[in-house]
Amino acid sequence: MASGRRWLAVLCQIYAAVAAVAGMFVVEKSGIRVLRPDHIRGRHEGAIANFGVPNYGGTLKGVVVYPEKGRTGCLPFDGTRFKSRSGRPVVLLLDRGECYFALKAWNGQNAGAAAILITDNVDEPLLTMDTPAESKSDAYVEKIMIPSALINREFGLALKKALEKGSEEVVVSLDWRESMPHPDNRVEYEFWTNSNDECGRRCDEQMNFIRNFKGHAQILERGGFTQFTPHYITWFCPEVFLQSKQCKSQCINHGRYCTPDPEHDFSKGYDGKDVVIENLRQLCVHRVANESNRPWVWWDYVMDFHYRCSMKENKYSQDCAEDVIESLGMPLNKVKECMGDPEADVENPVLKKEQELQAGRGDRGDVTILPTLVINNIQYRGLLERTAVLKAICAGFKESTEPPVCLSGDIETNECLERNGGCWKDSRLNITACKDTFRGRICECPTVKGVQYQGDGYVSCKAWGPGRCAVGNGGCWSETREGQMFSACSDYDLSGCRCPFGFHGDGYKCEDIDECKSGLACQCDGCSCKNTWGGFDCKCKGNLLYIKGEDTCVATNASRFGWLLALLVLSCVFGAGIAGYIFYKYRLRSYMDSEIMAIMSQYMPLDNHNNEAEPLRPDSTI
Repeated sequence: MASGRRWLAVLCQIYAAVAAVAGMFVVEKSGIRVLRPDHIRGRHEGAIANFGVPNYGGTLKGVVVYPEKGRTGCLPFDGTRFKSRSGRPVVLLLDRGECYFALKAWNGQNAGAAAILITDNVDEPLLTMDTPAESKSDAYVEKIMIPSALINREFGLALKKALEKGSEEVVVSLDWRESMPHPDNRVEYEFWTNSNDECGRRCDEQMNFIRNFKGHAQILERGGFTQFTPHYITWFCPEVFLQSKQCKSQCINHGRYCTPDPEHDFSKGYDGKDVVIENLRQLCVHRVANESNRPWVWWDYVMDFHYRCSMKENKYSQDCAEDVIESLGMPLNKVKECMGDPEADVENPVLKKEQELQAGRGDRGDVTILPTLVINNIQYRGLLERTAVLKAICAGFKESTEPPVCLSGDIETNECLERNGGCWKDSRLNITACKDTFRGRICECPTVKGVQYQGDGYVSCKAWGPGRCAVGNGGCWSETREGQMFSACSDYDLSGCRCPFGFHGDGYKCEDIDECKSGLACQCDGCSCKNTWGGFDCKCKGNLLYIKGEDTCVATNASRFGWLLALLVLSCVFGAGIAGYIFYKYRLRSYMDSEIMAIMSQYMPLDNHNNEAEPLRPDSTI
């Protein structure tokens, strides 16, 4: 086992030497713009970490906080929840050193930070913060869901000096919109992977990603929105070792294409050459599927092979792989033809091209670790997780050209579920200004039932315009008592909230006016006043009737003669109406009958005209 590890180290050193000459490592960066205070306004760069979830295609505006204690972030912050005075998200500033970068981000996330900036402690070019060794990660790396970036020492010192003054908040905008290029309406992405399932956490990570992302990948590919290409890393064996047992067990085509032993032990299990052959087979499956216009079948093959031909179950074999190919309706003969002869002392065109592509080209750096995702020729940084990767791919489209899957709930980032994303929220009505998009969460006052809210989205949002009273009473006061409701909101008065008549207050809190005590009601002689909620009741003495508009009392009793006279007048009016109606109907009927008779006499013979017309004779002429 020890000899296997030494041999692996030799191969890695050889490849590293070749990569150093032929390729390069590229540090992917994001923009950081200081918005306040004015004296340090400007744009800076940060190196995107290889963990967490960078907000590709989006931005994050937050307030920088530098902790008073534990400034390296290597220890938990003992239940502390970092908050800003303005309610904006917190961008936690930490010092480099003493522990792993990822651990700093993990502790900062648990303390409420929305993003982490780690300031370098030496003057040097920016570098990519990577994950710790597998044995040191304690599984927290996969749980880091906030973005992190390394900033240079000079920029970090400027932020600290501004924070020391404390006169105003230091506000920055983290911008990932240019971190993911979008040259056209199609995203091209590559996934550098491995068919080996015995390499520990890395292998489990890539297989979990393939399993969870398969559905999205196939939807994007079928719709023509993306072009996906799988890749596999191989090494070569130095010529002086070609006849060694190690080289023969790990390489094919006479040492040209090699992969380390899966178990790192040459005395048991599978050999590295088994992995190389299966990697080649998976490359050819994709090529043949692509030629038949079914490139998405690669995802089915890889998942089926993983389930049916697991290395852990000793089923990792050629026969099992070929059964999977045939079950998917793939032409096995074409796959074999593409693979060629692994034992021949010749170049394999498929694997040769793979080795050429490992070296960096253009803006893309070398591919040196597995798994590696490359989107639009930029190496993806961050957690290899379904939602995070889909978000990054969607950021690769030009705005307004994104496919439907990018605009659906499948890309929900859940940023609004924790502390409401730092945005405004009306808990009473469950209305929030936080909106999750694939380009990141934004704080934007919402539109509810056709009513637009206005405000900054962070601290305040108020309903505005017609119909606002239908949604939470427009944020104004309202109250119901004994079935009677009063409101300070009016659709006709858009200037704000005003207490209704009978109440006083600022419109957000209204109290009943006691009209009886204030002398505003029942000023008439002999009136008694009783205050009610939102109004008052006045009563007059005896049988007098209170007239509210005139604030006076009038008599309600009348004489019997008056009632009889009124009844007689009404009877006469009623009788005259009936008589008029009968007379009118009779005269109208007589008039109509006479008119009809006159018309008929002009066009039709009547009974008293008996002279008949003489018929014409057959020989008569006209």
